[in-house]
Amino acid sequence: MGDARKVVVIGAGIIGAFAAWELLEDGHDVIILDAEEPGGRQGASYGNGAWIMESSLLPVSVPGLWRQVPGYLMDPLGPFAIRWSHLPALTPWLARFLLAGSSVGKIERTAGFRHALTQGALQRYEAVAEANGLASFFRHDGHLFLYPDRATYEADGLAWGLRRRYGIEWQELEGEALHAFEPGLGAHHRFGVYIRAGANLSDPGAFIAGLVEGAARRGAVLQRGRATGFRFEGNRLRAVKTDQGDIDCGRAILTAGINARDLALQCGDRVPLEAERGYHVVVPDIEGGPRHPVMMMDGKMVFTRTQAGLRIAGQVELASLGAEPDWRRADILLKHLERAFPAMADRLEEGVIDRWMGNRPSTPDGIPCIGPSRLSPDIIYGFGHGHSGITMAPMTGRLIADLCGGGHPAIDPNPYEAERFR
Repeated sequence: MGDARKVVVIGAGIIGAFAAWELLEDGHDVIILDAEEPGGRQGASYGNGAWIMESSLLPVSVPGLWRQVPGYLMDPLGPFAIRWSHLPALTPWLARFLLAGSSVGKIERTAGFRHALTQGALQRYEAVAEANGLASFFRHDGHLFLYPDRATYEADGLAWGLRRRYGIEWQELEGEALHAFEPGLGAHHRFGVYIRAGANLSDPGAFIAGLVEGAARRGAVLQRGRATGFRFEGNRLRAVKTDQGDIDCGRAILTAGINARDLALQCGDRVPLEAERGYHVVVPDIEGGPRHPVMMMDGKMVFTRTQAGLRIAGQVELASLGAEPDWRRADILLKHLERAFPAMADRLEEGVIDRWMGNRPSTPDGIPCIGPSRLSPDIIYGFGHGHSGITMAPMTGRLIADLCGGGHPAIDPNPYEAERFR
């Protein structure tokens, strides 16, 4: 019979790492299972924009987006691209995606659910970083959002109105004030919004690896292997099946990112989870680049100074899992960098340090799946965070631990349950 205090965390990305940490806090015996090294290049957690962004309230799908779908199909290098050849397989997800963002009321509802998962992230990161000797990876430099002008900022009023509703504060910067704040900025952007309460990780992969190592020092067992299924007695979990043999346990936490979809199906839940493929490039962090973490709103990408160099990350490409990368999208990121910070254009001869593509595990409604599976209460989901995994990881981990221990949950878990897709 499975030991109810023995928990297998399937997946050692940022969500799994925080879940393991919170489970240890509550006295569980934890096994962290992953086929690869924690924090490695295979995970979406490794290559994202590295922002901890409590103001990340809006989903990707918003009212009126459906009108732009033909353009997304026609432009393979745009900020949101859909590969023609994969459209038949993606259509069911895409239909749900457009419906989820079809009205302001739906967006407001989603923003509330996202707000519950993002708030307190900075404070929890600071505490966990301090406890694990990872403070050097935590940077509190704020977030600067760039617009061509005030009119384009005002056209984005739904997002900023919701941020105001939830108490997010910011500073508007225009013209000379903006260029004094970011001296290397080119003439294309003349309006900016600076949120001081923003942070980033200077090396997300190393932070994740360090957090998993910290969990191991507290007694977690790291086990290399790929989860292939589950063994039940009735509806009670008895073991996690892996390519290395069964692991006896009483609970399993499914935090395997895009790979969670097939395992969830074995648990009775057909979750519409697709890969919003993201790219990044890393270039030398040379003079003339951004001083602050920057989000270029007209290009849907971020510029973040990391330990490896200046990381340019973002955009969305919808294609089936396993499709070959389109590295032209990485080149587009460089062109946007040169437009935003022209002084860097002639100084990139040192070349690109790194190129990366990863699969953001995305639900169509922009809300992750957190909660028990349909088949067994002993399997708890924690996947589908899309672009916001880093920010939502601390509260997701806490909620998972609360659900696993049967205590009063930190937030209402009902909006995140997979049954909304049944």
